[in-house]
Amino acid sequence: MSTAKHDSPMLPDEGSEKPKPAANAVDPNVSAKRFFNKLAGIVNAGQSRSIILAGEVHDLFFSPTADSTGSYVPLVDYICDRCRMDGLTILVYEQNGPVRLQSMMGANKGWDMLRQGWVSWKAGVDHDTLVLQALTDKNRASERQHWEQDFERNLREVVGRPTFALEFLRQLTLCSRSTDASGKSFIRDNLLIVIEAADLALPAGNGDIANLGSPDRHRIGIAQDWFSDPGFTNGDDTVLLLSESVGLVHPRVSKLPSVLSVDVGAPDYDNRKHYIDWFMRQPKAATGSGHSVELWGSIDDLARFSAGLSIHALRQMLIASAHSGRPLRQQDVIAKVESFIQTQLGEDVVAFKKPEHSLDDVIGFTRLKNFVRDELLPRFRSTGADALPGAAVAGPIGGGKTFIFEAVAAALDLPVLELKNIRSQWFGQTDVIFEKLRRVLQALDKVVIFVDEADTQFGGVGADAHATERRLTGKVQQMMSDPALRGHVIWLLMTARIHRLSPDIRRPGRVGDLIIPVLDPEDEDRSAFIRWVLSSVLNETPNDEQIKRIDDLTQGYSAAAFASLRSNLKARAVSKPLAFDDISTVIHDQLPPDIASTRRYQTLQAMINCTRRSLLPDPDVTDEQREAWSREVRELEARGIS
Repeated sequence: MSTAKHDSPMLPDEGSEKPKPAANAVDPNVSAKRFFNKLAGIVNAGQSRSIILAGEVHDLFFSPTADSTGSYVPLVDYICDRCRMDGLTILVYEQNGPVRLQSMMGANKGWDMLRQGWVSWKAGVDHDTLVLQALTDKNRASERQHWEQDFERNLREVVGRPTFALEFLRQLTLCSRSTDASGKSFIRDNLLIVIEAADLALPAGNGDIANLGSPDRHRIGIAQDWFSDPGFTNGDDTVLLLSESVGLVHPRVSKLPSVLSVDVGAPDYDNRKHYIDWFMRQPKAATGSGHSVELWGSIDDLARFSAGLSIHALRQMLIASAHSGRPLRQQDVIAKVESFIQTQLGEDVVAFKKPEHSLDDVIGFTRLKNFVRDELLPRFRSTGADALPGAAVAGPIGGGKTFIFEAVAAALDLPVLELKNIRSQWFGQTDVIFEKLRRVLQALDKVVIFVDEADTQFGGVGADAHATERRLTGKVQQMMSDPALRGHVIWLLMTARIHRLSPDIRRPGRVGDLIIPVLDPEDEDRSAFIRWVLSSVLNETPNDEQIKRIDDLTQGYSAAAFASLRSNLKARAVSKPLAFDDISTVIHDQLPPDIASTRRYQTLQAMINCTRRSLLPDPDVTDEQREAWSREVRELEARGIS
C-alpha cells in the first residue's frame, strides 16, 4: 500500500542552524558527535531503515539548549533531543521498562495519535468514519472499545517482555505505513524507534541460532522478518538498535543487507576539552562538593592527556578531584586512562608496558642503535607522509629483540599498549574485542602497539586458516595500512619466526616497510658483551687476552646467553670473590641447550626477510649469498626444522 504521509521530516545534521553561543560561552558545537551526521545522512537518504548504533553507546553526549548552556545526557536522550521535530514521533524501548514517547505535540497527544491509528487500522476505516459508525452501531462501538483496550494492554505487557515488545513495535510500523480507503495514513507521523540493549534482545550467542533459547530465536525471527520486509525498508519509519558492538548482535540481523551500522566513537580532543570546560563552569554544588577542580596544567593539557577516556570516566575523575579537594595530577590522569582502557578491553587482552630502560642500557648492537636513533625514531615520531606504520623485528630466540625495542618504545615517550591475546574462544568475541581496540586506538592521539610472539598472535589468511583467524589477520592488516591511523599508531611486532607472519602483513605499506633483524653479537659487539659480563665480577678492567679467552669459550652465545652467564657469575661471586680461572671454569661447565639448528633457521629467515642491506652483517651481500641462505633454509626444513 502507498504511504500517503506528509513530507518526511529530515533529521538535522551539523550543517543545520543552531543556537548562537552566548558571549564568552563555550561553543557547544565542538562536542557534536560525528556519528549523528552519518546517521542523519543514512536516514534522510533512505539508505536503510534499520541501523545499529555501536560503540560508546553508554557514554554522555552534549545536548545544547536555546540559551547555549546545555547539558551532558545519555545517548538516547541526545538522540531524542536532536530528532525533536514536527512530523516525527520517537518511541524508546528499554528491556525492563515501558515504551516511552516523545513528540512535538506532547506525550498525551502523541499517544492519542498512535491509539487512534491503531484502532482505525484494526477496524479498517479512518478514525472519523469509525467514530460516526460507533454512534449508531453498538457492534462498531464495541469493536472500537476492544481495539482501544488492545492497544493499552499491549503497552502494559511490553514491560519485561522483549519478545512481545518487538512484535508490538513491528506491528506499529505496519500500521504507520498503511492507509485507509482514501489513501490517508492511519498514523500521521513517521516513527523513529530506539531499542536499547539490542545485544541482549538479539544476542549473538555462539553464532548458531539452534543453540539459543526459544525466546531469543523468536525475537531474532521477528527482527529478521521486520528489517527485511520490503514495505518497511521502502517506508519512512526507522529503527535504531543500540549495542556496545555490532558483533554482539546476532548475525542473522546484523548481517542483513538492509541493516547498516554507525560507529559511535570515543570522544576526541575537542569533545573532551568541551566537557572539561563545561564541567569547570558548573556551580561547585553541581560537582557534589564545595571544591573546585585544580589542574596541574591547563584545560588543553588535561584534554590531551585524557585521550582514551569516555566522558563518563572523565566525569568520575573530575568529581573525585572536586570531592577530595586534591589537585588533579598528570600521573593520576595517565593511571586513569590505563585503568579505563584495560577495563574496556580486558586485562587478558592488553597491558600497558612501562619500559624502565633506555637504549644506553642496551649492550652491543652498535649499528642497530645508530639506525634507531638516526632514522627509526624520527620517522616514528613523525605524523606526516614520512611516518612509518611500524616495524617487524625478527631474529633467533634469545637475541634480545624485546629488550631492545622496549627501549625504543621508551625513547618515544608514548603510551605503549601490549597486545597479549586478542583471540577469544567464544564465537564473535574476537570481532568484538577488535572493534573496541580500534575505537581505543582512534581515541588515543599517538600510541605504540607492542606485540611479542607476533606470529602466534596473527595467523594467516589462507584457506587452511580458521575463519576467525583470517578475519582477525585481515582486520589487523587493514589497520596497519589505514591512512587515518598512519603517524598515530606505531606497530612493533616481535617474532623469532618472521616467515610465519602473513605475507600481507609483511608487504610494504605495513610493517613490511621495515623488517629489522636482531642477530647474535659479532666482533666488537661480542667484545662489549664479554666486558659487560666480566665487569660484574672482576675488580679490574679485563685485558685483551682475557677477552680473547672468554670469546673462545662463548662461541654461539646469544644476548640472552650472555645475560644468563652474567647472572650465574654474580650469584657465585656472592659467597666468594671469583678469580679469572674460576670464571673460565664456570663457562666451561655450562652446556648450551640443543636449539642451535632452530636458532640457525630463525637467523636465516631474519636475514632473508630483512628489508635493509645496511642492517645485515654484511651490507654488501650478493644475490648468490642470499640464494645460499635460501638453500640452507630448505635443507633445514627437510630435516624437520621450522
